[in-house]
Amino acid sequence: MTPATEPASGGGAPGREHSGRAGAGPEAAGGPEVTGDTTPVHGKAVAPAAHAAHAAHAAPVAAADPTPGPALDRPVSAATSVATSSGPVGPLGPVVAGVDIGGTKTSAALVGPDGAVGPVVTVPTPAAEGPAAVLAAVAGAVRALGGAPVAVGVGSAGVIDPVRGRVVSATDAMPGWAGTELRSGLEQLLGLPVAVDNDVHAHALGEAWTGAARGARCVLLVAVGTGVGGSLLIDGRVHHGARQVAGHLGHLAVPAATGLPCTCGGTGHVEAVAAGPALHAAYRRAGGSPDVPDLRAVAALAAAGDDRATRVLATGARALGQAIGGLANVLDPDLVLIGGGVAHCGPPWWDPLRAAFAAELLPPLAELPLTACALGPTAAIVGAARLAGAAEPRQVLGERQAPVC
Repeated sequence: MTPATEPASGGGAPGREHSGRAGAGPEAAGGPEVTGDTTPVHGKAVAPAAHAAHAAHAAPVAAADPTPGPALDRPVSAATSVATSSGPVGPLGPVVAGVDIGGTKTSAALVGPDGAVGPVVTVPTPAAEGPAAVLAAVAGAVRALGGAPVAVGVGSAGVIDPVRGRVVSATDAMPGWAGTELRSGLEQLLGLPVAVDNDVHAHALGEAWTGAARGARCVLLVAVGTGVGGSLLIDGRVHHGARQVAGHLGHLAVPAATGLPCTCGGTGHVEAVAAGPALHAAYRRAGGSPDVPDLRAVAALAAAGDDRATRVLATGARALGQAIGGLANVLDPDLVLIGGGVAHCGPPWWDPLRAAFAAELLPPLAELPLTACALGPTAAIVGAARLAGAAEPRQVLGERQAPVC
């Protein structure tokens, strides 16, 4: 299994989410190949070498346009020196490796001390082969980055105990993943300190460090893709809850989902009406053509004015907006961020989402911002790297601390 290297860029597609993402990266015929511009969304680049960093602190990043942009496919040799407009990157600090483990693909990149991301290496996640194969694939992706990272941070699908470094539970998308000693297993394979957390929590940490939530004290992030997940940051730290399961907002009950089965085994939850597969299934139930293969196609029909597709997206978006608005009344965050593949469905989805969200808010929260995430598919990598910053050097001393953004 040969890793493919891709640019650190924004974008995404309907159906991508943060616990078992759809669409594995392509395999390259030779060694790691850079398939696009190596400058990430921050406008800076990290050289894949030991202690590579950036000459200036990253500026705040504006919220991303929720519509997908064109893919970058200009080939660049993996051995090509990475440089900014002012010249090669200087050795101003240690780099760490950030890793995002999904149900079908795993991505990794070197990240500088200011959060700037180098070229992204992507490999298929061999979930069906068991946890040992997944850990080996992760270790291979990290080694393929080159350089000399001083620590590794991992955001993984599943419920993760960041203190013990263990997978508490996981869906059937990753058989046997529950119970995996994620941190210690990777430390043995890589010989580096490792910090771990859930991938949606890593996504939130990334946005808080260099993205749309930078500087916010209390942030609610909602990730909508194959499932619906969330993360709450308070004073820069993830709120995990007493059993590490905080953030499962896809299992809030909403009227629009009454009677619909949820992946958790219950019924009536917002995930059953608002997640990517649920939206596609709703289009089929509404009499949509069986030739429309996925949510991306449904979104394209809605953008072209198709009434059926528009109604389906609006129903799911309103249910999600209602759930998020009610949760905002409980939490009173500074900011609500929306990410995941479904967030790329454009105005037919965003407009009813915003309207339903606003309708639920108590008057003191009337101006609460709800906006798109800024970092695109590298967000969990950036957040995982933030975890790695907490792993080194304190983790070597046995002091497990969560990062403060």
